[in-house]
Amino acid sequence: MTEGIKFFCQKLGLKGDARNQLDRASRSIALNLAEGSGKRTIKDKKKFYQISLGSLRECQAVLILENLKNSRIWIISDKLGGSLYRLIQNAR
Repeated sequence: MTEGIKFFCQKLGLKGDARNQLDRASRSIALNLAEGSGKRTIKDKKKFYQISLGSLRECQAVLILENLKNSRIWIISDKLGGSLYRLIQNAR
């Protein structure tokens, strides 16, 4: 996933702080999903999944600030948000 974000950052022409922030926040999504999946309790799982969702919102904020709300990556991020929301709701 983070390779896809890097690709879109390059393709979208994001540079400097915006690119760095999007890269870090996207990595946080993947890392917190991985960490949450390794937790034993539902409470712990949900905590990390919620952090992932927060990092996704951070990515989306970068896209908004860069006037990319109608871009392909926005559509992908919106679908990911729905998936993360369902993951949190259905965590077992």
